[in-house]
Amino acid sequence: QVHLVESGGGLVQAGGSLRLSCAASGRTFSVSSLGWFRQAPGKEREFVAAISWIGDRTDYADSVKGRFTISRDNAKSTTYLQMNSLKPEDTAVYYCAARPSGGVSYGYWGQGTQVTVSS
Repeated sequence: QVHLVESGGGLVQAGGSLRLSCAASGRTFSVSSLGWFRQAPGKEREFVAAISWIGDRTDYADSVKGRFTISRDNAKSTTYLQMNSLKPEDTAVYYCAARPSGGVSYGYWGQGTQVTVSS
């Protein structure tokens, strides 16, 4: 099992910044990549960004490219999502997820952290 705990959500004005953290524990040696997803009220959960476990590859949704940055601190087994130039449409619950090595889907999920961007 891999245990994920998100933190760093909150309320921010449009144009502001927040940094989300995702601390991983447990069988982290079995993880190949980590991702951030979000779900707004009444909408499907959507992909935001992903990073390989060793941090050499990243991927972003078009809607956040140039504004969000995903990174990792391997020593702390922590993944970050730096969110700049936030917009009201970024308001959602943000989830951290881990994909097992050899897996095609994200099998481990955190509990989520709320991000609210006011206009």
